[in-house]
Amino acid sequence: MHKALIVARHEFLVNLKRPGFIIATLAVPLLGIMGLVVAAFFAGQAAHFFRQQFEGGQKPIGYVDQAGPFTPLLPEYEGRFIPFADKEAAQQALLEGQIAAFLLIPQDYLESGRVMGYTGGRGISSAITLDEDRLRPFLVDHLLVGQVEAELRVRVRAPLNLQPVSLSPQGQGAEDTASFVANIAIPYAFSFLLVMSIFTSSGFLLQGVSEEKESRVMEILLSSLTPLQLMAGKILGLGALGLVQIPFWLGCGWGLTSVAVVGLALFSGIALDLTTILLGVVYFLLGYLLFATLMAGAGSLGTSAREGQQIGGLFTGLSALPLMLSGFLFAQPHSLLAQILSYIPLTAPVMMLLRLGVGDVPVLQVVISLALLMLGIGGALWAGAKVFRLGLLMYGKRPSVADILHALRQA
Repeated sequence: MHKALIVARHEFLVNLKRPGFIIATLAVPLLGIMGLVVAAFFAGQAAHFFRQQFEGGQKPIGYVDQAGPFTPLLPEYEGRFIPFADKEAAQQALLEGQIAAFLLIPQDYLESGRVMGYTGGRGISSAITLDEDRLRPFLVDHLLVGQVEAELRVRVRAPLNLQPVSLSPQGQGAEDTASFVANIAIPYAFSFLLVMSIFTSSGFLLQGVSEEKESRVMEILLSSLTPLQLMAGKILGLGALGLVQIPFWLGCGWGLTSVAVVGLALFSGIALDLTTILLGVVYFLLGYLLFATLMAGAGSLGTSAREGQQIGGLFTGLSALPLMLSGFLFAQPHSLLAQILSYIPLTAPVMMLLRLGVGDVPVLQVVISLALLMLGIGGALWAGAKVFRLGLLMYGKRPSVADILHALRQA
């Protein structure tokens, strides 16, 4: 055990100084700072800027009222909408740039609801100019003026201000919108950080093993260490490196959240689910241990650092598979595919982190997922030690499938 700790200390100190590790560690808080800057910008000037760009500098919208309810124009819409006597006049104004677009409201509008929208361009700017949220109040107010009270007209224009509420099984713990979003964002962040750790710390493990084998330094190490001691030391050292990286990320996240609460009035009053956070930490640690073990074996099998990275790429690709399917999985978090990915050890950590944020996962599924994940870690450690020993002792060629199976059958 003492020799494994010496290897762990060496791996920790060497990889702590790697430019790749430093860049990956600083990238997360830098992205958070950029997000706060963008949020502050969009809260003020940017929204006005893009509205000007996409809405033609706040040009008014013209309309031709062939149905009747929209004449005369209500005073509150003067300057934003301009009536025209016929289509030709409106079209001429559009071509001359006097208006951003115009509506042709036919005689059968009350029966069909059909309205023709004319713009002077294509693409997103045209879609934003004729946005229904911008046009609906104009139509509703003119249809209901003189028939219902002003307060009712306002409510008809915006009939829904939805406030999501999530209750615990005991009927308590109602959440506001910010808490609802945060409990989705935190497990998603854990899954993202897990994938990043797999690509960085575990990647360093694979790279280190491959380089030491290629340079034949491994022969010197194996004269004083057993393959199991060497493998355990490398995993412990990079595990400690991850335990330095993750608290740094979490501390930066806490600091950025405090700035957001004070400076931007965001995320105030959030009530986070402690169970989700604890399960997130458990899946993160178990997932890291699994992939670190697999990366060690992958690095030992390659005849060069590049070849080892190619083998390890199979594992990193599988780990990121749930993130690639996140759009579908958010819509169907309890589908058969989501459950299957929750039970496969290679995809379970990220998949369960995503599902925990979207909705309540049955306790039985969590228990089965954790049990299979720990069995997968045990199997990876058992097989990894044998493959690690086989790969380290073979130079110049990659072990064949028959060689690997023979090594696994040995006691």
